[in-house]
Amino acid sequence: MKNFRFWILVSIVAISGFSQGMLLPLIAVIFENSGVSSSLNGINATALYIGIIIASPFMEQPLRKFGYRSIIIYGGLIVVVSLALFPIWKSFWFWFVLRLLIGIGDNALHFATQTWITSFSPENKRGRNISLYGLFFGIGFAMGPLMTPLVNINESIPFIASSILCFIGWVFLFFLKNEFPDNEQGIEINSFMRTASRFKQALKFGWIAFLPPMAYGFLESSLNGSFPIYALRIGVEVGNVSLLLTTFAVGGIITQLPLGMLSDKYGRKAILKLVLSIGFTSFFIASFMEQSFLVLFICILIAGMAVGSTFSLGISYMTDLMPRNLLPTGNLLCGIAFSFGSLGGPFFGGFFIQYFEKVSFFHILSTLLFVVLVILLCKRGDGPSTSFLK
Repeated sequence: MKNFRFWILVSIVAISGFSQGMLLPLIAVIFENSGVSSSLNGINATALYIGIIIASPFMEQPLRKFGYRSIIIYGGLIVVVSLALFPIWKSFWFWFVLRLLIGIGDNALHFATQTWITSFSPENKRGRNISLYGLFFGIGFAMGPLMTPLVNINESIPFIASSILCFIGWVFLFFLKNEFPDNEQGIEINSFMRTASRFKQALKFGWIAFLPPMAYGFLESSLNGSFPIYALRIGVEVGNVSLLLTTFAVGGIITQLPLGMLSDKYGRKAILKLVLSIGFTSFFIASFMEQSFLVLFICILIAGMAVGSTFSLGISYMTDLMPRNLLPTGNLLCGIAFSFGSLGGPFFGGFFIQYFEKVSFFHILSTLLFVVLVILLCKRGDGPSTSFLK
């Protein structure tokens, strides 16, 4: 039953990844073809992550009160219904609201799923299990952009297909037995002040572990939400754009499990430093060679193989640093960090594409990875700290 539960959860995550991987480039291309500016296109893409941030402060209390399965079911239902509503009315603000609702649903789904997995995973298999979580999300995310060329047939097909797929996965949740987070210290689930206090405690223990999810959020949303616009403007065909996005995701899939297992053996921080260095170098080279599709393909593949695991490695690193009773809070903060990074991705990506035409899109990505790498190098030890240098 434990194995059944694990595989159902990671399968749900894969389907959620598929819908997210589809929505960002699909809507970006639809709006670009409809004449929507890149900055407005980026603003619309932020709706999903605004929804995640809006819902985040209210997620922990329902999770502790109603249990993991209940939160995943409610979140999944919101996603299924929202996806089904896209074809009804093609409108900038209507789609903005739907993406915001999907963000709320995805937040509930991922927060409950990753907290459940980290809670029942033994320490010696934690990196492996979270890597499989990231692997299945990556597989789904890699398949999503492949739906983009279907806009040339009918814009409604990808939304309908994704909604049906999510519904099928959602049904399997009813076969799982509900469980609840540990509450060893008698946490008051209805106290807002206690929630704020746990946020402060979790930040003190694990702030360094929230940087990789934030960086990954920026990479994922900017690549899928802004890069299609940039690529189309420098002459890359729509089919090749979806191929490049899939290449990045596939790179993460290839190395997700090996990197997770290596982090169990050599430590999360050491592996994070390695992948950030490789990712920075790959994107930096791509910024000077973007006119060559082959070089661009290779650089994006290598970057995906390196930094495609930063989210799952960040969660594993956070779990190592966090007291067990603060795991739900730590997972919630990982999601919030990811959301802030994801908000910044389309916003800054669209802004630079529109107003800094001579600046390569890949300069933005390489700079971000370099900054996070420097902070990791400066952080000494893995104990609780409020200083960046302790």
